[in-house]
Amino acid sequence: MTQMKRRAVVLGASMAGLLAARVLAEFYPQVLVVDRDRVIGVRTSRRGAPHTVHAHGLHARGQLNFEELFPGLLQELQDAGVPTGDLGEMRWYFNGRRIRPARTGLISVTAPRPVLEHHVRSRVASLSNVKFLEEHNILGVTTTEDATQVTGVRVQHRSDNATPETLEADLVIDATGRGSRTPAWLEEIGYQRPREDRVKVGLAYTTRHYRTRPEWFNGVQSINPVASPAHPRGAFFGQVAPDMCILSLTGILGDHPPTDPQGFLEFARSLPVPDVYEAIRDVDALDDAVSFRFQASVRRHYESLTRFPQGLLVLGDAVCSFNPVYGQGMSVASIEALALREHLRRDAVPQPQAFFADVARAIDTPWEISAGGDLDFPGVEGRRTMKVSVGNAFMARLQYAATKDSRVTNGFMRVAGLIDPPEALMRPTMVARVLRHAVRRPRPGPSWLDVTR
Repeated sequence: MTQMKRRAVVLGASMAGLLAARVLAEFYPQVLVVDRDRVIGVRTSRRGAPHTVHAHGLHARGQLNFEELFPGLLQELQDAGVPTGDLGEMRWYFNGRRIRPARTGLISVTAPRPVLEHHVRSRVASLSNVKFLEEHNILGVTTTEDATQVTGVRVQHRSDNATPETLEADLVIDATGRGSRTPAWLEEIGYQRPREDRVKVGLAYTTRHYRTRPEWFNGVQSINPVASPAHPRGAFFGQVAPDMCILSLTGILGDHPPTDPQGFLEFARSLPVPDVYEAIRDVDALDDAVSFRFQASVRRHYESLTRFPQGLLVLGDAVCSFNPVYGQGMSVASIEALALREHLRRDAVPQPQAFFADVARAIDTPWEISAGGDLDFPGVEGRRTMKVSVGNAFMARLQYAATKDSRVTNGFMRVAGLIDPPEALMRPTMVARVLRHAVRRPRPGPSWLDVTR
């Protein structure tokens, strides 16, 4: 390993930034984390991260990676009353049918996102060489005269009459999320923007919280009617604390769940299965409904750039922002953080091209799962390759087979949880199990409303 440098600066104190700071603290005497919000001690959704009020899950690969970086975190969360359970034992519905539960051994953590961030942020803040610079706007990066090296970042406190200041750094990490300005900064200093892939889903979440009743879940952690082309409205209804649960309704392509109480209830009633509606129809919520819109999944191909300044790296949603219904974001950020660690072990200021190549490989599988799945919806804009079409046709058969065979459920959850690659579902033994139940693409299950009419 090369000689240790002086300072690293992380832009953004959400999950990707926290994971990056945790790794950087192993290699740098000083790590500064800059954010526009107040973040230390905050356990509620904040202005700079409005999506955190909605349902989130830390599943399988992400949980294992978090535990590697923060030993004992799972027990700490459990002691704090955060629900955890087996990913395969949740009540999952695909295409209007419930798949068979399976004990996978893969842990799912369903803490409210701000609570999970608080626990992780507290761990990072306790490191002696990490400092948080709160309530600072990020103005841009500074470079050498020839713009081949990023030398720091310009920031400004958000108070009145504050003046800009420059934070010198050997390495700057952009973890500012979907709104990342790195493409614009690159253009300003004479580089190309990365090309982008977009899958326009027109998604919206609308969320309310409820006091949990034991009979609602009957021993399971959550009830998840997953949206499908035949049933494009979906939901995550899960426990987030010992006595509180969250309901996030989802709709795509402009069919957005309303925020008024009656409209929210009617949207829940329109789900293909009755479980969610029957639970909430006669109870009062703990809060008003709030909505969050997500227009498109976006992948920025930094690995394709032939020139990139030294001393600047990008990770998390700033590189690839996935459709959140797949629950991949935090897990992918943790994979990228561990890749950053491997590069830092070789060079205190990693080579951008090599780092972005590894990040691209980390993104390939979850992007294939989420973007490919979204393209199964006829109205979603995006390029449909033969691989996508064949994959979605097989996935419909596999999900039907999972309603009959818990071993199919187990294999499916291992891929969805980013433990196994998608190719694992094409092994001869799995294909045989799938085709035993679904040689042809099965028709979707009927809506419960159609059955009861």
